[in-house]
Amino acid sequence: MIAYLKGKIIVKTNTYIILEAGSVGYQVFAGEIFLASLNKGHETEIYIHHRVREEASDLYGFAGLEELELFELLLSVSGVGPKSALAVISLASSHDIKEAIIRGDANLLTKVSGIGKKTAERLVLELKNKVVKISGGISLTGGGMSGSGDELDALMSLGYAINEAREALNAVEPAITSSSGRVKAALKYLAR
Repeated sequence: MIAYLKGKIIVKTNTYIILEAGSVGYQVFAGEIFLASLNKGHETEIYIHHRVREEASDLYGFAGLEELELFELLLSVSGVGPKSALAVISLASSHDIKEAIIRGDANLLTKVSGIGKKTAERLVLELKNKVVKISGGISLTGGGMSGSGDELDALMSLGYAINEAREALNAVEPAITSSSGRVKAALKYLAR
């Protein structure tokens, strides 16, 4: 099994890269956030999930072990495939996703195409104890993602991308605690 690759990116698309390592080109699928950080022609190190099936052998790449671990946890839930798991990882940082799961907030996961409310709730239910066990005590106060799913929804309904909305909510002063106040402060941040 391939677990790690280091090499030069020779091709970059919207869903995968081709990484030349040891004179061999490996097609590595990755999430949007990680792909955005990669540049064609640059050297990189990638942690790999090697998925072998009857008809294919696919590689999925991650910047670090935390993302890889979360991806594998997501795959352990029945009905969640690699594309959905990558889309979940592209929603937010691994820390933020784990924090949402620990809080029981399925709203963040419903932002992924193909994951409805029932599947998101099942993901949270099945993964909560596993995430608590591997996280070693994620703090649910501060340092993580600010904003409920409703606040994110409000900003997204106004036309902001999820990454913009999340960034704006993270920039809101901790002293502002009401949802409406947080959304107003986030809108001011976005208007700058």
